[in-house]
Amino acid sequence: MTTPTLSALMELAQQQPQPGPTNVGTGGVQNWILDNVIPLLLLVVALLLLWLGGGKGDNAGVMRRLGGVIVALAIIGLAVTNAGEGIGRWIASLFTG
Repeated sequence: MTTPTLSALMELAQQQPQPGPTNVGTGGVQNWILDNVIPLLLLVVALLLLWLGGGKGDNAGVMRRLGGVIVALAIIGLAVTNAGEGIGRWIASLFTG
C-alpha cells in the first residue's frame, strides 16, 4: 500500500462513529434486563416466599430468607448504579482519616 492510502486508512480508523442504527452496543440489553428481568425475578421470589413459608406459618423462615433477598438486592443495586467506588472510598476514609 502506498503512503496516501495508509494515511487515509489511519484517518478513517480514528474517526468517531456517528450515532445510528448500525452501531452495536449493550445499552439496549442492559436497559431491557433492568426494566423487565429484575422486576420479574423479584415477583417470583416474593411469590415463592409466600407460598413456601407463609402458608405453613413459618414466619421466621420467611424473614430469614427475606434477609438474603435484601442482601442480594443491595448487591444488584451497587452493580447497577456504580456506587461501589464511592462506598469503597467512604469505607477507606474511615480507616485512613
